[in-house]
Amino acid sequence: MWQEEARRVALGIRRKVFEHSIKNNGGYLSQACSSAEILSVLYVKALNIGDSIGPPIPLSFAGTPGKDNPKSFTGALYHGEKNSYYDRFIISPAQYALIVYSALIETGRMSEKALSHYNKDGSSVEMIAAEHSPGMEVTTGSLGQGLSQAAGIALGRKLKKDTGKVWVFISDGELQEGQTWEAFNLISHYKLNNLKIIIDKNRQQCDGEMDSVLKIEPITEKIKTFGLQVIDVDGHDIEQINNACTVNPINSGLVIICNTIPYRGMYYLKKYSPKLHYIKFKDDHEKNELIKEIKKDLYED
Repeated sequence: MWQEEARRVALGIRRKVFEHSIKNNGGYLSQACSSAEILSVLYVKALNIGDSIGPPIPLSFAGTPGKDNPKSFTGALYHGEKNSYYDRFIISPAQYALIVYSALIETGRMSEKALSHYNKDGSSVEMIAAEHSPGMEVTTGSLGQGLSQAAGIALGRKLKKDTGKVWVFISDGELQEGQTWEAFNLISHYKLNNLKIIIDKNRQQCDGEMDSVLKIEPITEKIKTFGLQVIDVDGHDIEQINNACTVNPINSGLVIICNTIPYRGMYYLKKYSPKLHYIKFKDDHEKNELIKEIKKDLYED
């Protein structure tokens, strides 16, 4: 059953990110906690994409794209070939890179050995993903650009009458960016009903809790005023996520707000609140304590 596979992938994502963070004395653990089920449902069930055509071990960075650089490539290769009927998947928060790489590995789209290239000079397996990084189709740059690019792709596909949809995964921190709201306005204006937007609402950002930096609630009501269809779900309930993903909006884009917990599956991390964006260990004692406590969640059924 797909549910069993999705749960396996979600657990595998958390384990890989945890093990890599321990090995490298820090990492984006909370993002794995909050988004594991979202990405597992997308890759296992919701996305209509082909088999990966990317190399199991990613190539080195080949330079920026352009007419004079035929060797350049994008990470979209790991989402299969592009055609009119397959979906396109845009990942906006580039700091989720390790989580995305783990999802690709767990779903057989990339070799586990790829992580040995993570954040190394000349590697495309970057810590903050760019368009050449596995799973990435565009460089989102500063937060807030991914939705605009996805909207542009969706508009192009609609004009060409492609049957494939465009999906974009964004973080709730991007809702503090004006460009995101401009994109919502464009999506509504052009009635981009071929666009589905998945938001990881974990209420955290690099400076702490969202509300301590800039309050943006009520998110659901605000997005609805732009004319988009909005569904709120438990972002750790794979059935709820999948059911929302099957909805096909009529007049505009679909927004799925996944309410998540930034220490789900690694509950010991709660002690780091509200500084959960990037976990770095002070010393070996702190690291060993974290290993001992989190292993109870991740490895003891």
